[in-house]
Amino acid sequence: MSSIIYILIGLVVGLIISGIFFLVLKQKSKAIIFTANDQAANIIEEAQHEIVSVRKSTILEAKEEWYKTKKVYEEEIKDRQKELRTQENTYNERVTKLEKRIESLDKKESLLQKQEANLKQKEVAVEKRDFELNEILKNQEQKLIEIAGMTREEATEILKNDLKESVRKQVSGEVRQMITQIKADANKKTAEILSLSIQRMAVDHVSESTVAVVSLPGDEMKGRIIGREGRNIRAFEKASGVDLIIDDTPEAVVLSCFDPVRREIARQSLERLIVDGRIHPGRIEEVIEKTAKEMDESLMKIGEKAFLEANIHNLSPNIIKLLGRLHYRTSYGQNILQHSIEAAWMCGIMAAELGLDQEIARRAALLHDIGKAVDHEFEGSHAAIGANIARKNGESKIIINAIEAHHEDVEPISVYAPLVQACDAISGARPGARREMLESYMQRLEKLEEIANSVEGLTKTYAIQAGRELRIIVEPASVDDTQTPFIANDIASKIEKEVQYPGQIKVTVIRETRQVAVAK
Repeated sequence: MSSIIYILIGLVVGLIISGIFFLVLKQKSKAIIFTANDQAANIIEEAQHEIVSVRKSTILEAKEEWYKTKKVYEEEIKDRQKELRTQENTYNERVTKLEKRIESLDKKESLLQKQEANLKQKEVAVEKRDFELNEILKNQEQKLIEIAGMTREEATEILKNDLKESVRKQVSGEVRQMITQIKADANKKTAEILSLSIQRMAVDHVSESTVAVVSLPGDEMKGRIIGREGRNIRAFEKASGVDLIIDDTPEAVVLSCFDPVRREIARQSLERLIVDGRIHPGRIEEVIEKTAKEMDESLMKIGEKAFLEANIHNLSPNIIKLLGRLHYRTSYGQNILQHSIEAAWMCGIMAAELGLDQEIARRAALLHDIGKAVDHEFEGSHAAIGANIARKNGESKIIINAIEAHHEDVEPISVYAPLVQACDAISGARPGARREMLESYMQRLEKLEEIANSVEGLTKTYAIQAGRELRIIVEPASVDDTQTPFIANDIASKIEKEVQYPGQIKVTVIRETRQVAVAK
């Protein structure tokens, strides 16, 4: 019972304490709310004061900005007005000048009208004077015919011949002057380009040949090369595709073949067999096969060296190998690969002088004779063969056309084609570049003399400087000085049309008169 009472007392006490705590919290909440209301009222009042001040400052700033803008516009209006006044003054000046000019033109027009009237009067007077002069000339002409005993046509023919002779003398002098001037200008213009391309391009070349001579240690080696019943020589010729000639030449045999690469393989193989000493059909085939593989590698190295020397990039392996084959090909004693490299550098130098693409020019010149590497295997000219090779190996149309047009087989489509043609001619025709066979050389000299002997009044003809200059001495009694330039030009034109020759041929016509008297 007592525990219940204690519990009830505890509950009562707890409720009293809770009530007291609630009353205290309520009083504190009222105080906080009152304080918050005062702070809110203060904040609102401050905000209102601040809004008023901001509004006043904003209005002031807006007024200042408006005054500034107004001032700027007023200054712009003043500047525009000043420009307009200046333009108005300029316009007024121009109008004044135009009025003065119109006035002067009116005066000139009146003067021209007066002059036109005077000219008409003079024209009438001149026509009248011409009529009178024609009548006088007719009378004088009739009197001259009666005195001279010649008709008008005969007198006209004499005057025409005299006029022709005088004009011919005058023209011949002018032609000589023009030729001299043209030569001077041409030499001056071309010397800069050609001298740059030629001056460092002189290289040594080997003689053209279709045979190779292999030295032997002794004549007894010939018998070992021939073999029993000729089996060794037959095996060698069959494996190499080269004719092996064994004659009475001491300690030497001759290899003959039109394919220079095949001939070189045969030469190296025979030299190895001679050094090795084992010469029989099996060994011959083994050595030739090994040498042929080594030759393929050598051709690639030679081709790579050539296109690197010419500063060319991105060439097809097939073309590189063909460039290597050109190392063993010659034309009139000139090595074709060296000729191609020389032409490539000259073409690059000329392209640089003319503002063209140097790499395209060098590439076209390096590949222009690529067809000569295989021209013995295909039909057609080496230019057409080379163009087909370039086309199959992905070269551009400009390169293909330059190769095909360098001997004028087709029309050029770019400036690089005639440039390659010129460099090919310069490299082949420069002094010391090529050797000419005696038979063709003699035929060319005979043709030059035949052309020169067709001239009337000829005394003597001399072909000098290895056929690069033709001197013609004419009879002074039948040929005068006015005819010599025409004779020289005619002979030069005939030579260009009828003779094939490297470089150029100078034609010199000489006419001299000698008078001799003897004092006794």
